[in-house]
Amino acid sequence: MDLHGLVDGLRNYPGITRKKTISEVISFFPLIPHDNVLAAYGEDAAVIKFNDDVLLLAADGIMESLMKTNPYQAGYFAVLVNLNDISAMGGVPLAMVDIVSMKDEKVCGQVMKGMEAAVEKFGVPVVGGHTHPDCAYNAIDVAVLGAARRDAVIYSHTAQAGDDIIFAMDLDGFFHPTLPFAWDTTTRKDADICRKQMLIMNEIGKRHLVRSGKDISNPGCIGTLGMLLETSGKGGVVNIEDIPRPAGVDLVQWIKAYQGCGFTVTCDPMNSASIAEMFASVGVTAAVVGSVDGTRTLKVREGGKSAVLFDFASEKITGCDPSKLPACADKC
Repeated sequence: MDLHGLVDGLRNYPGITRKKTISEVISFFPLIPHDNVLAAYGEDAAVIKFNDDVLLLAADGIMESLMKTNPYQAGYFAVLVNLNDISAMGGVPLAMVDIVSMKDEKVCGQVMKGMEAAVEKFGVPVVGGHTHPDCAYNAIDVAVLGAARRDAVIYSHTAQAGDDIIFAMDLDGFFHPTLPFAWDTTTRKDADICRKQMLIMNEIGKRHLVRSGKDISNPGCIGTLGMLLETSGKGGVVNIEDIPRPAGVDLVQWIKAYQGCGFTVTCDPMNSASIAEMFASVGVTAAVVGSVDGTRTLKVREGGKSAVLFDFASEKITGCDPSKLPACADKC
């Protein structure tokens, strides 16, 4: 593998580059301090204090390209990506609302069938939303509400230098012919195992084993780690050869892939073995792939060579840095 070619490919990968506009959008909103908001930008879900626990609130929209290519999968993934955002933070998804914009009733019907399949698979209901029946386009957007114990939330911005970096992935899946960067681990599995995988981060969070975490989404495993490190104000090194990977799957395709069930977490090295065991109990392969440091650069290493993928002192993925996040440490 050409390490510098991999770096160039990742730096220009749309799954990563399309995240840059996040900082521009955030800049429009006034910063309004509120005692009930424990964390917001940079996290997979906002964390809102509610009695002795927290509510987790997230929303996601499906890319236009997926809606055009496979409306059924667009509906299915609209549910899945939101559930994964709650799961990644150690939460339990409670319910969803959706916004359906339709130009073509046939396309809308396929989207709804995909959502129906996901709701049946994961057991989290759609309880309302809004419908635009007269649009010039087709779109599906979903928002999700979850809950967690306040002391068990898994944040993205809390990685520390010296942490192990773990990639946890379900290797039992497949790539759709029309979706070469979407690793599907759920549509062919029984609901029981899918629901156990969805809740494994909740169990890990309650045992206080991880320091930080995110679900592996469109930027792929290393790109998602980059967002976590950027938000934490840290750097790190990833050993390419240590990344779990199914036999016969191209390495570059795998690194860029959205994971149907996949997480990157950081932890005290003494907890790594216990975390791997917990993931293994639900059919997810977890491995230490590197370590967090204080350099604010993300490096990749392979065969004794290394290269800088991102230098967060001068570059950004999302622009969500610690100075723009609520001070959570004294609230949680």
